Amino acid sequence: MDLDVFAAAHRPDWERLDALVRRRRRLSGPEVDELVELYQRVSTHLSVVRSSGQDPRLVGYLSGLVARARSAVTGAHEAAWRDAARFFTETFPAVLYRLRWWWIAAGLGTVAFSAALAVWLVADPRVLSAVGTPEQIRAYVENDFANYYVEHPGASFAAQVWTNNAWAAALALIFGVFLCLPTVYILALNGANLGVAAGAMFAHGKGDVFLGLILPHGLLELTAVFVAAGVGLKLGWTLIAPGPRPRLRALGEEARPALAVALGLVLVLFVSGLIEGFVTGWVHITWLRIGIGVLAELLFLAYVFVVGRAAHNRGVTGDIAAAPQAAPVAG
Repeated sequence: MDLDVFAAAHRPDWERLDALVRRRRRLSGPEVDELVELYQRVSTHLSVVRSSGQDPRLVGYLSGLVARARSAVTGAHEAAWRDAARFFTETFPAVLYRLRWWWIAAGLGTVAFSAALAVWLVADPRVLSAVGTPEQIRAYVENDFANYYVEHPGASFAAQVWTNNAWAAALALIFGVFLCLPTVYILALNGANLGVAAGAMFAHGKGDVFLGLILPHGLLELTAVFVAAGVGLKLGWTLIAPGPRPRLRALGEEARPALAVALGLVLVLFVSGLIEGFVTGWVHITWLRIGIGVLAELLFLAYVFVVGRAAHNRGVTGDIAAAPQAAPVAG
């Protein structure tokens, strides 16, 4: 086949397709039909040129043109805001609901461990003395714990908290793939920190201060960490017990929805960071700041168990590989 003759004969189609792709957001109805027809036709041209193996540059040109045309055909009717809306109304909450027992178990286990440690510290002063000297513990209880939330400007503190919590959540999620062990360690470390703080405060009669400063942001913040850890544990368990699926295939099927969770938790932790930066240390009416934290937590749970349940029941899995390919393919 003479590629020069072939290219000369079909170049008008290629140039017309290129022009339609460039104007894809302003096409009339007949032009959209023409775009689809030309996409199919040029896809066939690409197959012919590629099979000849004579001109890599022409193959590259047509490959790029066909790829851009495919994007126009499959995506021109979907605005970016629709993709974002679908993510937050279907994909993210559906995955949260499907994996609910994993992160609920992670949360209950961590809270139980923290509570047991706090009770131990309150009941046995010798254990509390092993945490720090009496002067250090007194300074922490009387000043350091409360001052932590007001010693920096709200905006910078919120940004710092958001970054730190997002990093902790990412570690808990990603490292779960190593047979769950790093995620269990992260949960235990967070639970120990919470339990020691609670034990020290309650042992010195400051339990009301502790709860008044932890609950506003801690409910949503810890829930986000538990969600990340639960998803991480699911990833690790998938490698341990993949069921009838090959391990790598099972891991891939769980890792894709896990990516959706990681993206969604960025927003959840942003909200908890705002509460910690602008409410916890700055709203001086205890019932009001706790009420804000409780409301945020209830909204999140409603989001999971109402919106997420509905999306899950419609068959939404959060697996990006499940998206249908709407582009027509030339035979």
